[in-house]
Amino acid sequence: MEEQKAPQILFVDDEPSLESLIRRQFRRKLRKNEYEFFFAQNGVEALKQIEEEPDIQVVITDINMPEMNGLTLLDKIHDLGHVIKTVVLSAYGDMKNIRTAMNRGAFDFLNKPIDFEDLEITMNRALEQVQQQRNSQYQLQQAQTQLIQSEKMSALGQLIAGVAHEMNNPVGFIAGNVAIAEDYISELIEVIELYRDKFKDPGEEISAKLHEVDFESLVADVPELVASMKEGTDRIYHLSNSLRTFSRADISTKVAFNLHDGLDSTLLILKHRLKANEFRPDIDICKEYSELPAVICYPGQLNQVFMNLLANAIDALDEYSDKRTWDEMLESPNIITISTCELPENKRVQIRISDNGPGIPEKVKTHVFDYLFTTKPPGKGTGLGLSISYQIVVEKHGGRLYCESEGDTGATFIIELPIE
Repeated sequence: MEEQKAPQILFVDDEPSLESLIRRQFRRKLRKNEYEFFFAQNGVEALKQIEEEPDIQVVITDINMPEMNGLTLLDKIHDLGHVIKTVVLSAYGDMKNIRTAMNRGAFDFLNKPIDFEDLEITMNRALEQVQQQRNSQYQLQQAQTQLIQSEKMSALGQLIAGVAHEMNNPVGFIAGNVAIAEDYISELIEVIELYRDKFKDPGEEISAKLHEVDFESLVADVPELVASMKEGTDRIYHLSNSLRTFSRADISTKVAFNLHDGLDSTLLILKHRLKANEFRPDIDICKEYSELPAVICYPGQLNQVFMNLLANAIDALDEYSDKRTWDEMLESPNIITISTCELPENKRVQIRISDNGPGIPEKVKTHVFDYLFTTKPPGKGTGLGLSISYQIVVEKHGGRLYCESEGDTGATFIIELPIE
């Protein structure tokens, strides 16, 4: 079980003795992991600390400091948009600065010299306020994410289902007419053959025409031509069925679903992105499917998860390809591996989607499922795909979604789903 992370508090003061004084006063609670303290000597250092430690929840700052004072620091923290509570330290009687600080969003103030009992009470109150605010923000984000996900799946499902339906009608006409045309052609050839048997010398004009159209080759090629047309219509039917499989949006109730069908339909939709282009060769797909039982789930939502994870893997390989030569890519091809297996000991199935790209840095890996977090350039990513995927797998299906990435060996996203 992951150890509970201690609340993080940043003290900002230019007095060198403050850090040792604070640490001595709270030494027992620091050892018990009840708090984690950071220290800075001015506002510039404080902002750098907040950038490096985005989980800092409370900042306790002096007002009068070199380089950047506490009042300016309050404005800068407010501009960051983080959920952080600030507490200002001030000498007795400095009411003007205290009023200014409170007007700039300070949560509370403390007088110097510090009363440590009062300091701890104020810290705990601020931490409680941060937690309440972050919980409210999280619930709002979840509601927004769910709304986006529902609208996206509804629109996508309707679009794809509509395309599949529109494809089926003309393909049905073509398939039916191909079978009839095959019969017609066979009968016409039989008639022509009968004429040739009955009239051995059809005359120069007809003989010349038969030679011109190479009648014997034409007759021999007709079955292959019809077979090719049938294969084409079968492929369109397969594509249409895959589109319908992908677009299933069984929102109200869970149904039994073959996960391999969902993966294959998603791959078919992404097929154009796997093909070679001017920047890289084909991306190879390696399927390592094991026999899986049907899973009781929302198929449309899981297909969206597969789409997000596979599209991200393609994006990672495309970005990686920019840093490699064509020969390097031919020698070590881009590969996405999809493996599935049953975990009978806990009645679950596991899907692993791996790429052999550059991998994910540890600092990024801890935030990949965060709401609106993205490493893609503006216009290329919204920061919603993995957040929505996490919500679908974990909250909607009671499963697990996590990431493994070591060094430069690529990244693997693992989905675990209960069978029922």
